[in-house]
Amino acid sequence: MTGEQREGVRLTNLDEPLFAEANATKRDLVDYLDAMSGLFVPELAGRPLSVIRVLRGQEPFMQKNLPKYAPSWVRSVGMWAQTSQRQVRYALCEDRPTLLWFANQRAVEYHPTLVCHDAWERPTHLVLDIDPPGVAEFPLAVAAALLVREALADAGLTGSVKTSGAKGVHVFAPIRDADHEQAAAATRALAARAERLDPALVTTAFIREDRGSKVFLDSTRSGSATVAAAYSPRARPGVPVSFPLDWAELDRITPGEFTVHTAVAAAAGRAPWRDAFAEPAPLQDALIKEGRAIPVARVQAMHEGKRRARERRRAGD
Repeated sequence: MTGEQREGVRLTNLDEPLFAEANATKRDLVDYLDAMSGLFVPELAGRPLSVIRVLRGQEPFMQKNLPKYAPSWVRSVGMWAQTSQRQVRYALCEDRPTLLWFANQRAVEYHPTLVCHDAWERPTHLVLDIDPPGVAEFPLAVAAALLVREALADAGLTGSVKTSGAKGVHVFAPIRDADHEQAAAATRALAARAERLDPALVTTAFIREDRGSKVFLDSTRSGSATVAAAYSPRARPGVPVSFPLDWAELDRITPGEFTVHTAVAAAAGRAPWRDAFAEPAPLQDALIKEGRAIPVARVQAMHEGKRRARERRRAGD
């Protein structure tokens, strides 16, 4: 068993493989998070945190509740989780020791909420998750992101962009003075407006079989939803990283070039991502009104799925 201490945190089994196809050890994960802590911790601080852990011999799983065995110095906050309809004791990752403790727990992915724990009813950002059909179609995701940027600008909002760490990109737009319902409605409206700009390229269809070869604009990242943080590793082959970019360089990169092995060097000399954010802007009344007339994607997909199932059953009778 290999081990050491950093910031008073005992780190163990550092030379074990992180997971199958990771091409990385647990030490690689710890070293990456430690080196990036100055940039990464501010992305997490103040926000209830869920993590995806990958334990030896197990499938990745999301952990929302902070384990009871967590050190007393790991801060936490109790919040109501709308999705699971239960009270959850979320961790707050606000310093380097806490991040190292999570790394030692084999927490690979870090998913903070879009709200701060002391202002739960006020989302800080709108997020559009841009998902191309496959990794090879990343240039289509770039084109779709530019449509989202245009839709945001037309609504008086300014977006910043990062790779998702998977095959697409995330566009974040800082907002103020909106509640969860208003933010969710505005996000749906923005996706619909981007779709109207080029319906041959993008779609808001939540049901996968309805998307064809188009880029999916996911407008469901609102309310109590979480999004992989900027600089977060992802539990995928090669351990890619969600990496912030300037808009001008978006079409010059490939999503797989930022990993726990390369992202530290790539981030050297760059300003923190949040320095690129515009001042939070209010949501236009017209944007909210338009979004309220658009059905919630998950609910619409559930009803449509049931309708199609009934049709299949009737066809089989």
